[in-house]
Amino acid sequence: MRNTIIPIVAPTRAHDGGHTHADEAPPPRIPLTRREFLRGSGVLVGTLAFTSIFAAFAPSRVWALELQGLDTHQGEVLLAFTKQVFPHANLDDAVYALAVKDVDAKAKADPAVKQQIADGIAKLDATAGSDWTKRAPDQQAKDVAALAGTPFFETIRSTAVVSLYSNTMAYTHFGYGAAQGDGGYLYQGFNNLSWLPDPPPGDSGPIPKDG
Repeated sequence: MRNTIIPIVAPTRAHDGGHTHADEAPPPRIPLTRREFLRGSGVLVGTLAFTSIFAAFAPSRVWALELQGLDTHQGEVLLAFTKQVFPHANLDDAVYALAVKDVDAKAKADPAVKQQIADGIAKLDATAGSDWTKRAPDQQAKDVAALAGTPFFETIRSTAVVSLYSNTMAYTHFGYGAAQGDGGYLYQGFNNLSWLPDPPPGDSGPIPKDG
């Protein structure tokens, strides 16, 4: 019997449409689809934690990401690097893999980006003396900080800041209501601030419903 592998596919962005009424509250649309896994240039494989919020929605706990511009080691380094740039203790690697997927797509489309990523990863491996992913987390953090502001760092940062937070898996993990459309954004997350008093109605601005 073959093991089921969930390929990571393109995430659904906040601006992709598909709004639903806020009261309907559909279940999260996890952008992991069940299909035959295709081998690319490299492969990233991981496992959802038993306690993961995504485990209840996925047909398998094993996920995989095919890389078409980078090799497996480069993908693994990018995953670890992105986790250092945007640390979230309980965020599944499957979500971080969305950022790797987008960087990989840029590397495939642009030889200059591919070379930039290859050179940056080679530098990280040289710093570690071998495989940078085996380096202790505190040392990885220092290495990442030392590269802040470089083109390599900025390519990953600017890509990941969108990939990580503008997808349905992020909405599910962080409890962000925008996945439910405008109503979800306004009434299920946007106005949940509890550590400041509510502003006067005149200072709050109009709500689309009021019009």
